[in-house]
Amino acid sequence: MSVNRRVVVLQSNYLPWKGYFDLIRRADLFVFYDDVQFTKNDWRNRNKIKTPAGADWISIPCGTNLKRLIQEVQPSNADWQRDHWRRITECYGNTRYFSLYRPFFEDFYLGRTWTNLSELNQYLIRHIAQDMLGIQTAFEQSSKYSPDGIRQDRLLDLLRKTGATEYLSGPAAKAYISEESFQTANIKLTWMNYGPYPEYLQPFPPFVHEVSIIDLLFCEGPDARAYLGDL
Repeated sequence: MSVNRRVVVLQSNYLPWKGYFDLIRRADLFVFYDDVQFTKNDWRNRNKIKTPAGADWISIPCGTNLKRLIQEVQPSNADWQRDHWRRITECYGNTRYFSLYRPFFEDFYLGRTWTNLSELNQYLIRHIAQDMLGIQTAFEQSSKYSPDGIRQDRLLDLLRKTGATEYLSGPAAKAYISEESFQTANIKLTWMNYGPYPEYLQPFPPFVHEVSIIDLLFCEGPDARAYLGDL
């Protein structure tokens, strides 16, 4: 008797927005796809937080060398950790649930020294998903499966090796994914529709959806998962 297995394959991001965690919770298995090319000016090493001046970037400096896999990228220095924590406390220190999550994030930024981008991203994502949002999805890394091929063929090989019967993909991939290839591989292809997500009281109006998950956590605390929408 075959078992349905819905898999998501995605690069790790730094403090992703709530839609990333909505995607995670809809999967049986989430695979970090970090043995692929690092891309500059993307979500791997930066995200946005809500500030008095609007949504603004916090970025991890990673140098200019683009000929690296995500799992090979190292932050250029450790100064970003203290700087990011300072900005987060300035923007969210007065929110209702900041004190609830402060021990975890303070330890992350001030109690540890991070030397690998993929490791720090995965650490944050796993703990936020499992410990703060109560998501039960399993996590693995693509390198565990040693997928063969390039581009879509590599993705399909990875999915076969995970035992996927269904692949849940973000809508941006419609530009390069061939639905026929998935039909041939006998893997169901499903497109993720983000939202609509309910609004909540942010520290600085107007409301913005496209900010890091920490915004939702600090504002809504244990109720944050309810703001990821219905399954």
